[in-house]
Amino acid sequence: MDNSINIIKHSGDIVPFDVDKLKNSLRRAQASEDVIQQIAGQIQSVIYDGITTKKIYQMAFKMLKGKSRVSASKYKLKKALMELGPSGFPFEKLVGKIMEQEGFSTQVGVIVQGNCVQHEVDVIALKDNNHYMIECKYHSDQGRFCNVKIPLYIHSRFLDVERKWEHQKGHEAKLHKGGVYTNTRFTTDAIQYGKCVGLLLTSWDYPMGNGLKDRIDKSGFHPLTALTTMTNAEKTKLLDKGIVLCKEIHETPTLLNEIGIDKTRHKKILEDSEELCKNH
Repeated sequence: MDNSINIIKHSGDIVPFDVDKLKNSLRRAQASEDVIQQIAGQIQSVIYDGITTKKIYQMAFKMLKGKSRVSASKYKLKKALMELGPSGFPFEKLVGKIMEQEGFSTQVGVIVQGNCVQHEVDVIALKDNNHYMIECKYHSDQGRFCNVKIPLYIHSRFLDVERKWEHQKGHEAKLHKGGVYTNTRFTTDAIQYGKCVGLLLTSWDYPMGNGLKDRIDKSGFHPLTALTTMTNAEKTKLLDKGIVLCKEIHETPTLLNEIGIDKTRHKKILEDSEELCKNH
């Protein structure tokens, strides 16, 4: 039956519906096997030729939310990253925090003097002798990929900063690298160019097994936009305060009072935040 049903991806590509892909995405969200089979069965019974992947995702998310809020939060990770906007600053903070968790000391939004001009660098990360200059490319639409122009431009900025860094005292032994982090994906050319010039590239699912989705799952650094127990307006109030992680809510519960959330709702929000903090 499935082979005859074609679905439309976000990119506009038409592909056959693959129930295993749906099941795997639910497994990644750590839904129980019973729930996965139930949701897959329900979706198979209602999908039709020409349905969009977005519609399938919405149906699966709604069903999952009814069974397990925390699994639903994990399932919506890609969308939660899109909801960090409209400015890219919360995404920069998220990248900085993930790198800190991985042992780097980081600075976010720094003005750096290059050899020729000044540059505003999104994240500077330092660990041992590794000194990284990271540019964050944030999109609130998953159809927008990072094309080759981005790493070309980032690499030329990096070279200007590197020339200045190399002449600083104590930098002789440091490994300087530029990098690009995006919450969407890179085009093939962008990856080819980035690899060729030695840029660190990280996207939603690149490098394979160590993309943003993997690193967020491993660290438990889920963005607070993944929570299903708060309204968008409440999440925006926290983002405006510079709070980006569920972990920060779990560690500072008084934040919920500060943005006017009724005491009766605290328990669910804090339970979900704590559960999402657990690293795997």
